[in-house]
Parts: sequence; structure tokens; C-alpha cells
Amino acid sequence: MSNIRPDDRRPIGAEPVSAPPELPAIQDETRPLLSARFRRIRSVTGQLAARLTAEDQLVQAGPEVSPTKWHLAHTSWFLERFVLERFIPAYRAFDDRFGHLFGAARQPAGNPLPEVMRGLLSRPSAEDVMRWRDHVNAAVTRLIDELPTAQWPAAARRIELGLHHEQKHQELILVDIKKAFWCNPLRPAYQPGTLAPLSAAPGLGWFGHDGGLRDIGHDGGGFALDIEGPRHRVHLEPFRLATRLTTCAEYFEFIEDGGYRTPAHWTPDGWRAVRAGGWTAPAYWFKRGGDWHHFTLTGTRLVDGEEPVTHVSWYEAAAFARWAGKRLPTEAEWEVVADGRRRTGNLLEYGRLHPAVAVAAGEDGPWQLYGDAWEWTASPLTPYPRGRASDLSIGCYEGPPPAGHISLRGGSALTPGDMIRATYRAGLPPATRRHMAGIRLAEDA
Repeated sequence: MSNIRPDDRRPIGAEPVSAPPELPAIQDETRPLLSARFRRIRSVTGQLAARLTAEDQLVQAGPEVSPTKWHLAHTSWFLERFVLERFIPAYRAFDDRFGHLFGAARQPAGNPLPEVMRGLLSRPSAEDVMRWRDHVNAAVTRLIDELPTAQWPAAARRIELGLHHEQKHQELILVDIKKAFWCNPLRPAYQPGTLAPLSAAPGLGWFGHDGGLRDIGHDGGGFALDIEGPRHRVHLEPFRLATRLTTCAEYFEFIEDGGYRTPAHWTPDGWRAVRAGGWTAPAYWFKRGGDWHHFTLTGTRLVDGEEPVTHVSWYEAAAFARWAGKRLPTEAEWEVVADGRRRTGNLLEYGRLHPAVAVAAGEDGPWQLYGDAWEWTASPLTPYPRGRASDLSIGCYEGPPPAGHISLRGGSALTPGDMIRATYRAGLPPATRRHMAGIRLAEDA
């Protein structure tokens, strides 16, 4: 990330406090690649936190979010618990107490600290957490270099899972600190500077698809989470997908037309959420002097009508689609269109940390399939037919997804680019608004 200042206070991968036992040196051609990838991804996490003070890193802006310090520690716990302790029998944890403080909520055997108490952890200090990260970095790097060949395939899969988990929490660091800074009366900016204005968004068009019998899901080649497979066949009726994401200006029309005051647009649960939350606009939007502003990671600014609307819940996305006479796409429809297309877009590495205006670039679309905003679908996040748990069903990935979560596709401006793919399935409760999620419309052809 070119515009994220590196943390120059301590090197990633420094010598651990207590080194793991010696292992026989075994060379393997895949190890240098994974070692470099491990160092890069762990370094990015440290860079994201480097903009924050120790006080910033402790703030928990609600029971559903976590402090930055907790994310930094939890990702190290995951690697220590499921990689180092698994493949180094004599490995000793950096601190035996940390598992209770930073373990996954799905690990009842470790008696994890309740999620609502994460903001109370003034100790261990931010410096102690970084020392722990350095310890884990050095131990995993040595493991990659020295693990016997017979154990390498299983260890490599675990490390890849740990890196995916790390990148997921990189996005959560930014999502959660945005919520924390929004709750601060000073409304501080995470990233200094301004967002340069871009050109007007292309007109809304429609990409047609013939439907029919199509294969979706991961085919088992390369790394993927259990929830992404197995690949299977689905039948789709002909449909059309919007060529770009819904813009703020289009969503503003919904607001002005009484969208938040008309129960007919909403599901019963969605209408209850509107009334209970006092919703009148997307999260982080507010009026000042008659104009709509919103809070971003670069601070407060006027809403740009050409940008994709974000921070809307599934309830809001579905209500907007109903108001517009359209619908949300199913995740199968989204995937068959995205499959085979380049995974490029306004993702974390771009450094903008905010959605950008769609750029047609001489193509017919659809655009913005990757990056800018997670795209709500009409599909619940449930396991696929014949889906089975693998050796990667551990820790935060153990068991089926929580009931009631809705599938989102495509990633956002906060999502690491090499984490996302056409088959990747994220899931959130339908009332969630803090994530950078937006809307792509669909219709029957």
C-alpha cells in the first residue's frame, strides 16, 4: 500500500522472546514464495495500525465491533494456536493467558473473553501485543524454512488460512476504526488528505445473461474456504445485471421520495429496524446547511452523487430495489457473471479507502464487480449442497455460518485484493450498516 506509512518503530519478524526448538533444514521451492507472502501480509496489518495511537487502538465503539489492538492480537493468537502449536510439538506460547483474552468466540474450550469486554483490555499494552506479533512472525518464518517435507503440505494450508484470516481482519481494522472515529465528537481522519473528484459515472445500463444450467462454487484447485465449495450445478432463468453499482445520487432520489417513510418498500423486519434505529439515510450520512455530508476515513466531506452508495444494510438495499422496480441479484447470478473476469478494482491496495466512481474504460460492463463496495445479494449464506468440513474447519471457520446471514460478493475499497475471488462468499446480518456494502440491481430478462 503505497500511501500507508510503514511502522518504523519495530521490524516485523524480529527475533522472538523465546525461539522455537531447532528443526531440520528442508528446502522446498514453494517455501520462499509463502515466506515472502507471509511477511508482506503481516507487515500490512502493522502499517494499518501505525496511523493510530495506543488510545485509538483500545476504543470499542459498540458490542458488534472490536478494538484495533484486539485485531492485532487475535490474528497472532490464530497463528500461534493453529499453526505453531500444531506443527512444533515443543512450542511454548508467548503468554498462556492471551488465549483467553484474544481467542475466537467459537472456541468455548478456551473460555474466550466476552466480545463486549474487548475494549476493557488496557493490558497487555499495545507494545506487548506488537512484541507478541514479532515473536509469532519469527516463529512462523522459521517454521516455513525448516519444517520437514512430509508435514509441509498440511502446514502450508494452515498458514494460507492464517493469512486469509489476517487479511479479513485488515478490513475489519478499518471498518471498526471508522466506527470509532465517527463516534468521537472530533471526527478525526484516519488517513490525511482529500479524495480527488473523479469524472461522472456512466449511465446505468444492463448486462444480459441467458441463464441455463451453470456451475458455481470453487472447483478445489488452489486455496478456498469450505463455504465456497463444492462446485455444483444450478439452473438460472435469463436475467440482467446492472452495469455498475447504485450511486449516491440515485439513492438520494429514494430518500427524497419518502423511502424511509414508506413501509411498503420494506420487509417487516426491515421496517422495524428503520423505526428502532431512526434511519433516514445510510450510515455516516448527515445533513449540514441543507447539504448531505458523510464521514469517511479521510474525514467529513460532501456526498459525491457519482460515487457508489455504501454503508447500507440489506434491508435498505432490498427496499431501494423494490422502490426502483428491480431486485437484488442472487449470488449465483453474480458469480456466473464475475467468473473469469479480471479481479481488479478499487481494493485496499489502491489506497483510496473509499468507493470510487465507476469507469467504463470503453467496455460494455458490468463494472465494479470487484472492489468499491461489497454487493448485497438476495441469497442467504448457507452451505452448498454436499458441502463438507475440511481440515481448514478450525477456529473462526469452524462449523456453518450463523443463521440469518446474507451473502455479499465482490469486496470493497477496504478488502485486500488477493483475498477476493469470484467464488468468495462473505456474510453479514441483514441489519448491518458499518461495513462498506452497496447495491447492484438486477431484473428478470
